Amino acid sequence: MVAEQKVRELENSAVELSITVPKDVLKNAYTQVVQKYVKSLQIPGFRKGKAPASVLEQKIGPGMREESMYNVIEDAVKEALEKIEDKYKPLPYSTPSIVDEENLPKEIDNDLVFAVSYDVLPLFELPPYTGLSVEVPKVVVSEEVVEKEIDRLRDQNSMVVEKDGAVASGDIVTVDYVELDAEKNEVEGTKREDFIFTVGSGTNFYKIDDDIVGMKKDDAKDIVKTYPEDFEETEYAGKSITLKVKIKQIKFRDVPELDDEFAQDVSEQYKTVEDLRKATKDKLEASLQGHLDEVRLEALMDKILEQTSIAIPASMVEVEVDSSWRRFVSQSGMPENQILKYLEFQGQTKEDFTAQWRDGAERRIRVQLIMDKIKEKEDFKIEESELNSMAEEQLKDITDENTKSYYRAMIEDDMKLKRTGEFLLANNSVADGEEISYDQFMSGHMH
Repeated sequence: MVAEQKVRELENSAVELSITVPKDVLKNAYTQVVQKYVKSLQIPGFRKGKAPASVLEQKIGPGMREESMYNVIEDAVKEALEKIEDKYKPLPYSTPSIVDEENLPKEIDNDLVFAVSYDVLPLFELPPYTGLSVEVPKVVVSEEVVEKEIDRLRDQNSMVVEKDGAVASGDIVTVDYVELDAEKNEVEGTKREDFIFTVGSGTNFYKIDDDIVGMKKDDAKDIVKTYPEDFEETEYAGKSITLKVKIKQIKFRDVPELDDEFAQDVSEQYKTVEDLRKATKDKLEASLQGHLDEVRLEALMDKILEQTSIAIPASMVEVEVDSSWRRFVSQSGMPENQILKYLEFQGQTKEDFTAQWRDGAERRIRVQLIMDKIKEKEDFKIEESELNSMAEEQLKDITDENTKSYYRAMIEDDMKLKRTGEFLLANNSVADGEEISYDQFMSGHMH
């Protein structure tokens, strides 16, 4: 069918595929369309399937020519793409679109010459990816970090119990409150009953933490508060109010002592506090090393990306951004239309909101393309036994063999990608940079 085809590379990893189809193919396709309508159309004055082709031509000729042309274009594109080089095959989510569609010929008397454009996998040369030097922050798991983690475990294992004495910082209190006007009358709409907060946390609207310290259960008092000009609740900024507060309940967190008994409560593997400390440090070290490896790999990728030019097609970015959007909707726990309505209320569209993700999406795609190319070049092999063990563990609930085979291939690819990361870390040098705290590093605030 296709007499001639040629490819022209465009910007951003798009291509234009030009195709020539002989006029005989067009005419045959037109004859087939005519025959279809001769059999199926009921034309006034003729029995069904008996109207001459010439009558149909007069009535719906242009429509039939257009239909036959699009049939030919569809078949020709399919044929051309089967014959084309792999590097010029379209991405799965990039549908070829006709170039200059409005100027397609209306007649079928000549060879049909048309072009389609679509996105392809970016073509690029790998720069050197071994023997590189990068620097990442130096981070250590100090004794202070270990003690902080153990304190967190103690807090996690604490009991909240009722208290008889006076309110102190750290206590959990239940209060009633209401604003009073100049005549000591309650201000409508400001009453709140059974409000619970931790004293010293600042998680209460009126910021009364210090004002209630020393009060006891069933105590009530009027608190006069004057707020600064820069107070976060602007309607109260620079103003004074009187708040009537009553303490209804005081509780405190009974944190267990750090002793061998506590260590044994945390895990039967521990006999002493020292066992707990050592295991806690080991866990923190393992977590730190995992995160450090991620940051090291990221720094290496930045170095490789500096030396690589990869034109990312628009469709790849759209798919990545859409994936981030779907993740965002899922994590929000709200229906998509509700989020869209909220954005509309804020004067934003989905496109405005997701624009912030585009740079990150492009970087992730570039990194993935480089990792894939290194993986192919190094041709990492996964031991059959290792793959079987991983697949058995992850696919134990799947019975369909085709589905299992599909996921098995994905697992093997993931294992090869992991091997690629390990290869890069082993074949490049990563020096210690400026030392930063464990908490700062693990929370991602490194600048």
